[in-house]
Amino acid sequence: MTAAGSIARLRPAATIRLRLTVLYGGLFVAVGVLLLTITYGLFARQLQARGRGVPRPDPPVLSPHPNDPGSIRERIVEALAQQRAEALSELLTQSVLALALVSIVATVLGWVMAGRVLGPLRDITAAARRLSTHNLDERINLRGPRDELKELADTIDAMLGRLAAAFEAQRRFVANASHELRTPLTVQRAAVDVALARPSLESLLTMARRIRAATRRHEHLITSLLTLARSERGIERYQPVDLAAAVRDALAAAAGDIELRGLRLAHALAPAPLSGDPVLLERLAGNLVENAVRHNAEGGWIDVRTEAGPGSVTLHVANGGARVAPEAVAALFEPFRRHAPDRAGGAGQGHGLGLSIVAAITHAHLGRYAARAREGGGLEVSVTLPRAAHAPVPAAEDERAAPTIRA
Repeated sequence: MTAAGSIARLRPAATIRLRLTVLYGGLFVAVGVLLLTITYGLFARQLQARGRGVPRPDPPVLSPHPNDPGSIRERIVEALAQQRAEALSELLTQSVLALALVSIVATVLGWVMAGRVLGPLRDITAAARRLSTHNLDERINLRGPRDELKELADTIDAMLGRLAAAFEAQRRFVANASHELRTPLTVQRAAVDVALARPSLESLLTMARRIRAATRRHEHLITSLLTLARSERGIERYQPVDLAAAVRDALAAAAGDIELRGLRLAHALAPAPLSGDPVLLERLAGNLVENAVRHNAEGGWIDVRTEAGPGSVTLHVANGGARVAPEAVAALFEPFRRHAPDRAGGAGQGHGLGLSIVAAITHAHLGRYAARAREGGGLEVSVTLPRAAHAPVPAAEDERAAPTIRA
């Protein structure tokens, strides 16, 4: 280790407490020196004025005799000058000593007070050092007046709450995704094992069909996961999009399933221009339409409408079907949460990512969504998006992205 390194290690750390103490002490000394200078100047001026008040002999005597009034006056003036000098010197000495003593006391008090003021910062630092992915439930819970430090601690507590929720959601997502990704692979392996146990043309054809169906399910799941990840990353580039056109494309893509299940479709698609990501907005419209078709009853109905307001556009999608519990509506917008299976069996065909992707895309566009369980069965979902492009903002500051779930 070099000499410079040894000196650097021996040098005390320039903590905020030390800097504040030096600052307080320096300011006190500076003010004290200024006060001492002013006092010294005023006192010297006062003594000088009193020295000028010695009376002159009248009439003046020119004889230099020791007892004449002129000699007496000169001795008085000299004595006063000497006395004034001694008084000023004593004043300066005593004032400097008093200033030095009070400065030491002020520096010590400044060190103590700086420690008390910075105490909450030490608590915040200690809490931050203890935190990890295993104890995100801990909070600072700083007590005291509503000052800047209290506001900082409360802000960190709120951030920890959001981090804990995000980590928990990520854990659930990874567990559910691993389960969903493992299921098609299990089906494929079982089909291969059955075909190899009794190889025949029929068993090989059956295996091929099962593998194709499992592969299609796998592809759809991967596509949904990629769309969800992309939407949660935010919008990188805004482009003009007509949400009504995206809904028309989604209805055209689902026309076969709508006709096959005998669903009655009612739509009123007014132009709904906005700025956003075209691919994500098409996926949003597609997921809402697919959700309305998949979780519907045979011979049911679908109502799709788009509206354009002064600063936003809205997409309404309502459908009939099995009754949804009002308390379960909010959970439908979480990943891998499905409707209860209905009589058509459509609920088992999805992965539980459709509405969670809708929520993520809505949040990425700084919009809001609302969902309502219909009394006669089915679901009604409304998505409102701002028409103008906006720069991404943190989720905690964007109140418009919060969902509204109604029974």
